[in-house]
Amino acid sequence: MYTQQKSDTLLHASTMATKASAYFQLLKFRLSLTVAFSSAIGFILGYPNTHWYDILLVMLGGMLVTGSANIINQILEKDLDKLMKRTSKRPLPTGQLSVTEAAVFCVMLGLAGLALLGFYFNALTAALSLLSLVLYGFVYTPLKRMNPICVFVGAIPGGMPPLIGWVAATGAIEIEAIILFGIQFFWQFPHFWAIAWVLDDDYKKAGFKMLPMAGGKNLKTAIQIMIYTLVLIPLSLLPLQFGMTGATSAMVAVVCGVLFLAQTFYLMRTCSKKAAMSIMFGSFLYLPIVQIAFVLDKI
Repeated sequence: MYTQQKSDTLLHASTMATKASAYFQLLKFRLSLTVAFSSAIGFILGYPNTHWYDILLVMLGGMLVTGSANIINQILEKDLDKLMKRTSKRPLPTGQLSVTEAAVFCVMLGLAGLALLGFYFNALTAALSLLSLVLYGFVYTPLKRMNPICVFVGAIPGGMPPLIGWVAATGAIEIEAIILFGIQFFWQFPHFWAIAWVLDDDYKKAGFKMLPMAGGKNLKTAIQIMIYTLVLIPLSLLPLQFGMTGATSAMVAVVCGVLFLAQTFYLMRTCSKKAAMSIMFGSFLYLPIVQIAFVLDKI
């Protein structure tokens, strides 16, 4: 009797742990943390003398709303995720969680995040976060199978975290917030097109149209990636021009921008997966380094 009870208890604990792990996977924690980090950057730049707990709260609100948007994406693409190697092990395609369970979790996260941002900071922050969630979950997600313009649409919510952070700190959409949005908005294009280049075969299985040019992995696409990367260099000088940061961070941004741009020339020359991977990893480094430089120079 005791042995059976112990076995049932262990089985129940194992089931609960599996469920908890599945819910955590739905969040796409690393992606959500990246978004929360960008929100914190905008918040600190908007309010340099802030308290550490305010920074944590704006990050928490950003993570909750982003997690909710990520779950909408996974619910809508549940059957498509089964087709791709990269996503076939996610909780919904494998049946670890039902769509209903995911939807309830999604609503809870979204409401909690919006309430935190709206009541602790201001209503405009919550409204912008809701707009970002809707654009990502209900516009960008279905567009991925329709038209390459999906990347442009997705770059809008993708660029909004530092703007949302600034608005949380100041209560207003100011030119500084728009500059921060612009840098992250344009960064999205080389970042996502490099990912789409690397994962093109997998994306085709789901019918995703992510690359900008017909034929996909070619010189025309590489030139597009180069152009958007080039735009980042003058954009990254605007914080200095508008007195947001100093010359040191401007130098860091220009050096990072030139190095980032050099990677696109390699792609233009070779049109290879290796070159696209180089841009992809370079993009992961570029944004946090430049943003951290802005914050340190501001402080």
